[in-house]
Amino acid sequence: MDQGFILFGVLLFVAVVLALEGLYQLWATRHSAEAKRLAARLRRLEGAPPQAPLSLDRRDAAQQQGWLHGGALGEFQPLQRLHDWVRSAGTRRTLGQLLLASVALFLAGALVPLLRGAGGMVALACAPTLAALPWLWVSQRRAKRIERLQQQLPLALDLMGRALRAGHTLSSALKMVGDEVADPLGSEFRQLCDEVNFGMSMPEALSRMAQRVPLDDVRYLTVAVMIQREAGGNLTELLDSLAALVRSRFKLFGQVRTYSAEGRLSAWILGVMPFAVSGFMQLANPEFMATLWTDPTGRKLVGSALVMMALGAVWMRQIIRIRV
Repeated sequence: MDQGFILFGVLLFVAVVLALEGLYQLWATRHSAEAKRLAARLRRLEGAPPQAPLSLDRRDAAQQQGWLHGGALGEFQPLQRLHDWVRSAGTRRTLGQLLLASVALFLAGALVPLLRGAGGMVALACAPTLAALPWLWVSQRRAKRIERLQQQLPLALDLMGRALRAGHTLSSALKMVGDEVADPLGSEFRQLCDEVNFGMSMPEALSRMAQRVPLDDVRYLTVAVMIQREAGGNLTELLDSLAALVRSRFKLFGQVRTYSAEGRLSAWILGVMPFAVSGFMQLANPEFMATLWTDPTGRKLVGSALVMMALGAVWMRQIIRIRV
């Protein structure tokens, strides 16, 4: 092969790599998390507001879905707990929107198989599965947000402790955490400071944050601050101890996830394998698989298998789920 052609190929490869790296660096200077945090800090130094007033955009979801929270439904405790669960996910979707989406998917999963003649068992299996998709999405977003909050909380506690040692007040320390810590924990502390600045008492604002953030450590922080404000004490040492406890618990949780990785992988394999095998068999021999969709007994078997797989998935999830 001609050496000039090889050299041209190498130079072309290097040029493409450098071009991609340049495009990434150009994107990172404007849209990465570090760039946004640096831009917000520069705006604060210049005297401009760091972001849009959160209090104007933080209307309670209950105001956006009055048909759910008005009258007798507003006093329904399970509905209130479900509302708090949805709000803790940090999404812009309200409880009413999720309920409407779930009902629409349930009707679609029930009507489409019946209209196509798939049978009642298939419709009975598809309708709850589709109806659960919005809640599974919210649950996944909530789990990721809670994990991120757990990772950020020790840093916030250390920052509060250092601020108090330097002579700052508690309100100033909370504001420093809101300015320096990234979202989602930073936004929660900023909302806490906004509520205090707008006239809400510190204990009530802390209680509201503990309700928004579903972490026991945040509740411990709330109780510690309330006790310190009423009875006195060394809040700095308490914050250091709480930060060390959170780090130890997070480390233990990581070890538990490592030990249970084999069980989780087995659950994924056992859950995906039937659908993968059925898909390959459908592509290889459609006539062989057609019996499951055309014969009434086959449709009953498919529906029963889906229900049993769902029960098995829930069972295996409870087995490999270890709480720390």
